[in-house]
Amino acid sequence: MTDIGFVGLGTMGSAMARRLVEAGHTVHVWNRTPSAADPLIAAGAVRAHSVDEALATGLVFSILANDAAVDSTFSDDVLAGAPDGAIHVNHATVSVAAADRFAERHATAGVRYVAAPVLGRASVAESGQLNIVAAGDPAAIDAAQPFLDILGKRTWNVGEQPSRASLVKIGVNYNLIHTLQALAESVNLVEQGGVDGSTFVEILTDAAYTGSAYTGYGNLIANRRYSPPGFTVGLGLKDLGLAEQAAAGHGAVLPTAPVLREMFEKTLADPALADLDWSAIAEVVRGLDPED
Repeated sequence: MTDIGFVGLGTMGSAMARRLVEAGHTVHVWNRTPSAADPLIAAGAVRAHSVDEALATGLVFSILANDAAVDSTFSDDVLAGAPDGAIHVNHATVSVAAADRFAERHATAGVRYVAAPVLGRASVAESGQLNIVAAGDPAAIDAAQPFLDILGKRTWNVGEQPSRASLVKIGVNYNLIHTLQALAESVNLVEQGGVDGSTFVEILTDAAYTGSAYTGYGNLIANRRYSPPGFTVGLGLKDLGLAEQAAAGHGAVLPTAPVLREMFEKTLADPALADLDWSAIAEVVRGLDPED
């Protein structure tokens, strides 16, 4: 099988790297906190002692928290040491501007860069059912495709400009943020009228809204089951900010973004909610005073 690298072993990264290990590949894993790699080493992965070691395999996948994390991890110096023909597949959700900057930096170093953000929570990653949005050099995507097929059920190729993939992921997350707010408001509405929230979600998702976002997040909100978080409030606010930045850069207007930002900022300001799943914005909605 193939030697590959994997950088970033948070909840999503660990699930994705494990899929590649279980498929029989030799996966050289690295994380800023080395102990995060221990379960994967026990499962058969190889510990990389630096990003450079992971990149030395010639094909490295990564999923890091934000623009700054990608920026510092895949620096000019790191990329300069990459072997000829190396490919970096970046699964992180980053801003459109950062995606363009990373693509230029990689091209300068002679490293092929593929933006491939993923759609789905960690449980979806564990089963290899992610949707993957890819953009970049077609030959590089083709080279990565056998591994993407292990990680996801479908890869959507949206072109050669990597930032297009980032834009699509940002758009999807903006839609999800609206879904959370709509669920929060409608569940709170029926609860105020004495109807059980879980019953309402069951009715809502039986026919009209059958997608996983409504069924999954609807039940989290109705049952107030926000821990452990699949995606934190802080990350949700970050993604809302990415949508606002993308809109400004493309001349688009997001009329509801200010309201959504207010909900997330209030949630983050509450110590009891700040570290929970991003669907916990529903508790802010439940607590709103109708007289305000």
